[in-house]
Formats: sequence, C-alpha cells, structure tokens
Amino acid sequence: MRCVVFGATGYIGGRLVPELLNAGHRVRVAARQPGKLADAEWADAVEVCRADVTDAASVADAVAGQEVVYYLVHSLHSAGYRDIDRRAARHVAHAAHEAGVRRIVYLGGIVPDAAHVSEHLRSRAEVGRILLDSPVPTVALRAAVVLGSGSASFEMLRYLTERLPIMVTPRWARNRVQPIAVRDVLHYLRRAAELPDGLDRGFDIGGPDVVTYVGLMRRYARAAGLPRRVVLPVPVLSPWLSAQWVEFVTPVPRAIAVPLIGSLINEAVCHDHDIAAYIPDPPGGLTGCDDAIRLALARIRDTDVPTRWSDASTPGAPSDPLPTDPGWTGGSLYTDTRRRETDADPAEVWRIVESIGGEHGWYSFPLAWAVRGWIDRLGGGVGLRRGRRDPHRLRVGEALDWWRVEHLDRPRTLRLRAEMRVPGRAWLELSVAPRPGGGAVYRQRAVFVPHGLAGHLYWKAIAPFHGIVFGGMARNITGAAGRVVAPGRAGATTGRQRR
Repeated sequence: MRCVVFGATGYIGGRLVPELLNAGHRVRVAARQPGKLADAEWADAVEVCRADVTDAASVADAVAGQEVVYYLVHSLHSAGYRDIDRRAARHVAHAAHEAGVRRIVYLGGIVPDAAHVSEHLRSRAEVGRILLDSPVPTVALRAAVVLGSGSASFEMLRYLTERLPIMVTPRWARNRVQPIAVRDVLHYLRRAAELPDGLDRGFDIGGPDVVTYVGLMRRYARAAGLPRRVVLPVPVLSPWLSAQWVEFVTPVPRAIAVPLIGSLINEAVCHDHDIAAYIPDPPGGLTGCDDAIRLALARIRDTDVPTRWSDASTPGAPSDPLPTDPGWTGGSLYTDTRRRETDADPAEVWRIVESIGGEHGWYSFPLAWAVRGWIDRLGGGVGLRRGRRDPHRLRVGEALDWWRVEHLDRPRTLRLRAEMRVPGRAWLELSVAPRPGGGAVYRQRAVFVPHGLAGHLYWKAIAPFHGIVFGGMARNITGAAGRVVAPGRAGATTGRQRR
C-alpha cells in the first residue's frame, strides 16, 4: 500500500515509518525540512518530499498518488497554533479528497466529558473533526499519556520522579489517566492502514491500566529502583503555575509543559475499547504501565532511543540556514574563529567532536555554560537540559542541549544552530581535516547575526569571555584527542564583518 506520512521528523512519525516499511508498505515522507531525515536509518528506503502543511500546493504534491495519509503534525510550538492546525488540517483533507486517497489516519488526544477542556485538547479535537467531516474516510485515534523513551510525557514523568524524593503535587496529579505504551500506539497506527474501506470514525486507545498521575510517578520510582516518593498534596490546580515548576525541574520547556499539564486537569480515560472490533490487541496483549516504563528505561540505558520529543523544532528557533559568507548580504555578521593542530588521528578528533554536549559537556568553563543555561531557562528558553539522544553519534535535526544539529558531514563538519534565547541568530561550526604529514587540523567558528541594537550589545558584552569559552573549547577538544602540537598562527579572530 502507498502511504504518505506527515510528521515523520516528529516523535511518533519517526517511529511509525520503519513499522510501515516492515509491514511491506511503500512509504513517502513529507517534511518541511527534508535534510532532517538524512541520517534516519530508513532514509534510503522511503521517498522524501518537501512539504509544509500550511502550503496547500506542497500538500497536494505530497499526497498525489497515495492511498493512505498519516497526519501526525501538531503546531504546538508555534504562537497561534490552533489557527495553524485548523488551516493545515483543511489543506490535508482537501488535497486527500482531490487525489482520491482512500484513508486518512490521525492521532489526537482523548477529550474528557467536561465543561472546561484545555486549549491544546480543543485544538486536537477540532483537527479530528475537520478530517472526519471530509469526504475521505478517516480513522482518528485518540490517546492520553504516551509512555516511551524520549516522549515529552515520559521525560516529564522521569525527571519529576528522579529529582524530587518529596513531591508537592497539585490537584490535577490525582486525576485518573489511562497511559498507553508507544509500541501499542504504533501497533494501532500501522494496522489502521489495513482497515476496511469506508470506515470513518474516531477511537480511544489506551493501555490496560487506569492510574492517577501520582500513582504513575510511584510506579516509575519502583521500576527505576528509587525509594518510595513522599507525596504532599496541595489544593492548587493552575496548569500555568505547575508548568513553571516542571520547566525548572525537567528538560521540557514551558511552551510544551503548559499544554501537557493542561491536558491533565481533567481525567483522560478511554470511553470504550471499540477499536478491538477492528484492530485486535497486539500479540501478548496491551502493555501495562510497569512494563512500558521498564521498556523505556531499558532503551535509555542502552542509548537506543530512535526519536525524542525534542526532535521537533523549538518555539522561536530560527530555521534559516547559516548565512555563509558568499551568500550573506546586508547587516552585520560577528564571528569568532579558532584553529588548532594536533598529532592525534583525525578520526579521534572527530570522535570527540561528535560526542560533544550532553553528559560529555562542552570542554570549556562548565560553570559559565551552566549559568548561561539557567539564564536561558528562566527566560523561557530550552536551557542545557535536553541533552542528546546518543552519547557518541548525532544526526541532522536532533536537539543537542540548547543547539540543534543543522548540518552533519561525517567525519568533517558539524554545524549547530542555537535555540537559546538571544537577540539574533547564532551558529557553532566544528570541523576536522587531515594535516599534511599526519595529525589533524581542528577549526571552530561561532557565528552571530544580531537583531537590532540589543543584538550588537549582546555580542560586545560577551566578547571578553570568548577567549575562555571558545578558546578553551578548541584547546580542550584537541587536547582530549591527543597532544596539541601548536596553535594556528592566527590563534583566534573575533570581530565584525560588514557585507
């Protein structure tokens, strides 16, 4: 069957594609930035096309000739996301009808029977209605908390439980939820492509356990071998206030924590299990909470996390490519350039470069990086806590602390785009080349494009620390790879280039 997946760069989409391939389907992936898929293990087995769900023409091109459309896109990171999602869903529904698509498969959230429902869930439900009201038969799956390594819900659960032996829990933490393991979500999504023609309805999907969020944290503590957590309930409901605490303790930024917690102010329990009449439970049955948590922890321990919540772009993050010198026109471009030589093998230097960040750190002035990360978090940014997916290997599009991997030419060049809150746009480029006669040449370039006067003042304010931060990084990276022979004659150049 011919399937097109919108949202393949996201958490669920990135895991669904190999499931569809293993089931024998022909897969096309539609991505706004196809380059983010270059390092996916399945990239050579699919057709990749550039498409933006807010652009009707590109959506029409993506669905042309396809039988099944998987719609796994959510604009949660964007301001005004409800309007964006509404418009995008209409584009997809119209294009699918015009192309003669036989089915749309959508994944949303369980909507409670309550007077007050969060903006996030209202948006998810509205997208589902738009697709179900279209002439194309649609299966809208609705899930609550998804338990799996790398999911935002699981990361929030993990960090809250591990870092808080005594937990002050607001009222929403005692509401009931029905979590579902990510493997079971993928089971339903994959099998949805094979449902009978004409089936047009929504289904709640959930695991076998109904628990409170507090109960879920206690189950996590037990699975992780942690002492029993002390829970102190407080009669506070505010999701916004809770999100500030979540942002302080976990890597999940406020922009994501607010809607996630907002979805928990009501109980999120399946209304029925009608899906079983069309898609049987997985062999061995649905995965219980305890098993789902243990499986997720095992993947994290084995560094086998194929996708993470942070694979999607972060709110406010620049998406333009690095303004390289030949193509840059107008304005000011600040750079800090470093060059060092080492007797170490280029492969060894590259190993250090590709392992940078996360638990390995940034090879210079850890306190300065930590303080800058906390400042970014306090300002609503991502900070340093996103870490990295794998301790030794990167891929294009993934988050790396407060950076995102924008370009990776292994074993020569790594380019990172900043997603911290700064008055401008920033990149860090690290490159390794063989040195004539043996050894390696390491080059490092920080690039900053200021936005207004604040951007210029920002660069000038931090420029005195570049020798410590960037100079120390270049020195320590080459030092970690082997004995440094001599710095490049230029040492470092820092300043402003006019274009």
